[in-house]
Amino acid sequence: MTIGLLAAVVAALAFGTASVLQAHAASSTDTALSAMLRPLFLTGMALDGIGFVATAVASRNIPLFLSQPIISANLVVTAVLAAAILKVSLTRRDIAGIAVVMLSLLTLGLTAGAEGHDDPGAALHWGLLAIGLVLLACGLVGVVIRPGEGARWLALTAAMSSGVLFGLMAVGVRIVDGITPFDLPALLTDPAAYAVLVCGPGGFYLFTVALQAGSVASAAAALAVGETVVPGIVGAALLGDTTQPGWGAVTVVAFAAAVAGAVTVAMSDGVRAAT
Repeated sequence: MTIGLLAAVVAALAFGTASVLQAHAASSTDTALSAMLRPLFLTGMALDGIGFVATAVASRNIPLFLSQPIISANLVVTAVLAAAILKVSLTRRDIAGIAVVMLSLLTLGLTAGAEGHDDPGAALHWGLLAIGLVLLACGLVGVVIRPGEGARWLALTAAMSSGVLFGLMAVGVRIVDGITPFDLPALLTDPAAYAVLVCGPGGFYLFTVALQAGSVASAAAALAVGETVVPGIVGAALLGDTTQPGWGAVTVVAFAAAVAGAVTVAMSDGVRAAT
């Protein structure tokens, strides 16, 4: 479990730092292309890659109801670094949200049990791919239609869809065959592997659409909910993720508090500026 915990923390630090570095690079240039060529932006991209790898490691080594809230704490990292680097002030609400997240994560870490190794079978593997494709297709249809008066609805739908896609990606990483031990034929014939490829880039694209169409705060909050709640429930209900004996209720409360705290932090000016 130690490896999984460290990986989740690394993912949160990497994603949160990357957002601030990329925002800082973008704010100091006139064009998107020049921003992308700046060392700070490239460093942020490298950190995003590290965060993705760390997310995969965490998803396979600790319960999803623990790994995903920790990774969503990248919003806390973003808010704190934005205050230090982008000179964005933290409000009392922001500080309260950060405190709730940290306390909830500590509680989850103490009450979580072992990651599950249950696999309901091919139905879940194919189901992840099918749901991912449907969500992505619906998002693309919404982008094409994109009614002017429905921009807010489009933004919320795209943000929630992106969060669910990221959550499905975490589930796919957990159950994909051919990783340990490495078996290339098994990996290439597992629908869960293709679900990861669909849900990851698809979630990123729809989140970008959500940012363009509506409120940054709403998009970040919806993303935090989707990428945390969905895999947490799937992990506990279908994959066998467990809590310490007698601590199930406390874990549920801490999980809900972690999500609520992340949503609060997502609405901060620091996250808005970085995103």
